[in-house]
Amino acid sequence: MQDYFISIFYSEEDGGYIADIPDLRFCSAFGETPEEALREVQIAKTAWLEAARANGKPIPPPKYRPAIYQLPASPLLSTA
Repeated sequence: MQDYFISIFYSEEDGGYIADIPDLRFCSAFGETPEEALREVQIAKTAWLEAARANGKPIPPPKYRPAIYQLPASPLLSTA
């Protein structure tokens, strides 16, 4: 099963790390470390999905992938 992509980045403005799930609108969390931000966004993801289900809202399938994962395979990496 494919899970949602999570982006984690440092925010100078917030003075810590932000974890974001692009497929789930407004689903993000803050942490003082990348690990803490990841733990917090996992909690936020669970709450987001539970709220959507409880309110009969559609739950988007995991689709977002950064551009680096969308590039065709390099012929230099081919084992053929």
